[in-house]
Amino acid sequence: MCNDYEQHIRWAEYCEMMQALKFGIPSHQSELDLPRADDIKVNDMAPVMRTAGNDIELTQLNFGLPSSGRGGPAFNFRSEGRHFAESKRCLIPASAFFEFTGKKYPKAKHRFALNDAPFMAIAGIWRDGHGNHPPSFAMLTTMPGPDVEPYHNRQVVVLRPENWAAWIYLTSSEPELLQPLPEGSLTVETVRAGAD
Repeated sequence: MCNDYEQHIRWAEYCEMMQALKFGIPSHQSELDLPRADDIKVNDMAPVMRTAGNDIELTQLNFGLPSSGRGGPAFNFRSEGRHFAESKRCLIPASAFFEFTGKKYPKAKHRFALNDAPFMAIAGIWRDGHGNHPPSFAMLTTMPGPDVEPYHNRQVVVLRPENWAAWIYLTSSEPELLQPLPEGSLTVETVRAGAD
């Protein structure tokens, strides 16, 4: 599952998108709130978009919800059959996400980017920090769409910009929002060949 994504969004692109969507940007926000990264992995701090009064703010959270028992952090969260009205919803801005194929290390690495938009937002949930654990987030997943299915049996929920507000404010039902995109929505590029 997706445990690696990149964030190369320019601040001007971000501001332009937010203005087009009629989202307010807090006056204290700057390009420092949207640092670029080639690989954001589990337990890295990364920017997410969440509500702050009438605005949408960027804030740094830990990638991966702490485990309530044994095991590592939950970085992917299955969306089917769940309701998120009582959850803290967020958008995870990304240039692309990665999936890996193969049985031997290093596995082949495939990059998925959204067509027809300068960047994507992945549907997520976040939780406050407790004890030693900082505030954190996880990506929501669903069944794979036709662009991802040849590479993995699940995929993260990529929201088109026109659905960002519907997720943040939950003005549409979960089954309407949390589904894979139609064929041809994502560009796929193999960025690393796997071991033979």
